[in-house]
Amino acid sequence: MEDISSSTAVSIDLQSDGGQNDAIEVRFMALCKSALSLEENAYAQAIKIFKETKYLTSSNTSAVGSGTPEEIERFLSAFVLYSVKRLLESTGDKEHREQLSHDNGLTLCRILRSVKLNFLDFFKELPQFVVKAGPVLCNLYGADWEKRLEVLILKINMCVLFDVNRHYKRAYQELFWANDTSGGDKEPPVSSTMSFSSDFYRFGWLLFLSLRVHALSHVKDLVTSINGLISVLAILIMHLPVQFRKLSLKDEGWFAKRGEKGVHLLASLCQKYDTSEDVLKQMMEKTNSLIAEILKVQPQVASECESESLIDIDTEGLIYYKGLMEESCLKTSLNTLEKDYNEALHQNGDLDERIFIDEDDSLLGSGIASGSTSDNLTGTKRKFDPISSPARMMTSPLSPFRSPPPGSLSGAVSRMAPTPVTAAMTTAKWLRTVVSPLVPNPSPKLGRFLASCDRDVTNEVVRRALIILEAIFPSSALGERCLTGNLQTTNLMDNIWAEQRRLEALKLYYRVLEAMCTAEAQILHVANLTSLLTNERFHRCMLACSAELVLATHKTVTMLFPAVLERTGITAFDLSKVIEGFVRHEDSLPRELRRHLNSLEERLLESMVWEKGSSLYNSLTVARPGLSAEISRLGLLAEPMPSLDAIAIHMNLSSAGLPPIPPSQKHESSAVSGQNGDIMSPKRPCTEYMSVLVERNSFTSPVKDRLLALTNLKSKLPPPALQSAFASPTRPSPGGGGETCAETGIDIFFGKVIGTYLSLFRLLNRST
Repeated sequence: MEDISSSTAVSIDLQSDGGQNDAIEVRFMALCKSALSLEENAYAQAIKIFKETKYLTSSNTSAVGSGTPEEIERFLSAFVLYSVKRLLESTGDKEHREQLSHDNGLTLCRILRSVKLNFLDFFKELPQFVVKAGPVLCNLYGADWEKRLEVLILKINMCVLFDVNRHYKRAYQELFWANDTSGGDKEPPVSSTMSFSSDFYRFGWLLFLSLRVHALSHVKDLVTSINGLISVLAILIMHLPVQFRKLSLKDEGWFAKRGEKGVHLLASLCQKYDTSEDVLKQMMEKTNSLIAEILKVQPQVASECESESLIDIDTEGLIYYKGLMEESCLKTSLNTLEKDYNEALHQNGDLDERIFIDEDDSLLGSGIASGSTSDNLTGTKRKFDPISSPARMMTSPLSPFRSPPPGSLSGAVSRMAPTPVTAAMTTAKWLRTVVSPLVPNPSPKLGRFLASCDRDVTNEVVRRALIILEAIFPSSALGERCLTGNLQTTNLMDNIWAEQRRLEALKLYYRVLEAMCTAEAQILHVANLTSLLTNERFHRCMLACSAELVLATHKTVTMLFPAVLERTGITAFDLSKVIEGFVRHEDSLPRELRRHLNSLEERLLESMVWEKGSSLYNSLTVARPGLSAEISRLGLLAEPMPSLDAIAIHMNLSSAGLPPIPPSQKHESSAVSGQNGDIMSPKRPCTEYMSVLVERNSFTSPVKDRLLALTNLKSKLPPPALQSAFASPTRPSPGGGGETCAETGIDIFFGKVIGTYLSLFRLLNRST
């Protein structure tokens, strides 16, 4: 990275560009020095980037912003300052991070306030800046600058927080009086735009933020956040004075679980929010520990306490904090939580999450503050894809911002449509009730398929799954950043989260693999599936698909697609081969997850499989030899997959707990991988005879005789054998006709592409 130290600070030539540019630069310099007090290195880099991109403020350039030159100038200033902050922080230079995290820490909130912008407008215009300023940032910070900028992660985190806060606001409004007015028999006047200024309301949100900072600092996903929020609601229900309760404990909509001793509070909340009682109990332990350690309030066994707020609650197993919500303690607790959060924000923070309860219109934007939440931020129609992965909502920071069509969430449809929270919790319930009870190893039926190969591949399959899933959900990497505050539970909580996600993905992988093997054996009329079950690329695709569904279910913020491709060593073209089969062979897959995989496949076909380094080009060199020279000249070919041993070394995994592979099998495994085109070049000759026969029609080239009929026939055709899809590209196609597997695979791929666009055209025709 080019270093611009204070000794070589950029000098501004105020005579070179004319009066208007002079004024723009002077204002930006004043903003950096006077308003934000940037340290010298950050100041120098900000000035350099601003000088090289200030042409965007010219009146004949509409690249950034759509308003006046003054508005465009504010956008440019915000983009430059945020880029410098994030990219300096990501260099790994401790000195730079400390300089940016001084008492007047440079946060995105502070930047936006200084230039009088809000988050909605900032994210709307940011893609244009990324496109235009890309070469400048690349020269200064390296080719990976866009990844390090983490714009998409920040935007998704904003969406999650909007959803969580809206959920919290709705729950608080149902449970408690929003203002400091007792309920009694007289309901206080509350407008539809009621103010949530209550100290109790603020206490609950700050407690939730402390939980995120100390126990969930790296576990940023919607489902875990909602579980944390539910634990906070339980604390509020138990400790708020009774006169502030708006909802009676006799309300079975909220408190359906009850016994002789009263309401089973946690069980009732779990039923209300479709979550697990075991998970909520674990979260309550974290919340209780946080209250005791940060607020210095002595925990007591609830069953031994006498409090009006505990009447009609079964207190067995609950913890109570005497005086927690009393007026004498509440102000002190609020100040303590504020101070603790400020320290965390200055150490490592882009977003001051307190803005969601401050109703700060200057940052949130009037459209968001009025209740439209993250739909405005993302510009997507959640009504049609409520569980959609963040990757689908915003495929790239370069994607243009699109506003939802007018009336898309109006009337009865909007009342029936699930919220992002309810959709996520419902889908997580499927994972918890259908997948989690399964055993984390091959079932007896799957074991028979693995043992029926030319050699028993069980140990190889198990070992590979453990290594790949550790790479996707690492334990050690989650605790790299410094802990904030005094609590030391972050690493433990992160590792527990990673272990749980690994187990879910592992069990789902074995479940779908068994279903696929069963179907494949029926198609081929054989039990020996050696060609498929020894194929390294196939298994990695299956593991990636399973992991992606787990990530999409939890709506994980920090692991966005295509992270699973990078960590498993496969390409978009590889993954596109298994998505349809995965959906077909998992009958219990919720509709939202089916939609997610379908939308993911569309994204792969539309753009990602065409990128440089896609294995599509390796197959094209065989299927279309005339293109081979040009593909090689352009450097489009995919690199060989990293070996499992290389991944294990990179992840610093020990061999402990991994099934051993005898030396003879290691040699055979390498040979088979080469024959399947996984490691060796797909252009090498292959003479292995393949006696698999399937319906020729399922492999007919779409460019030969039936382009338009392809999608209509698709549902009537038998599914093609997976062994063919993952076979060596030069191997003869089982469909006959003299085609290689590469030609067959390319024909199927282009058939899918054509089918996707035909569906799009039909949709557009219907809409017009």
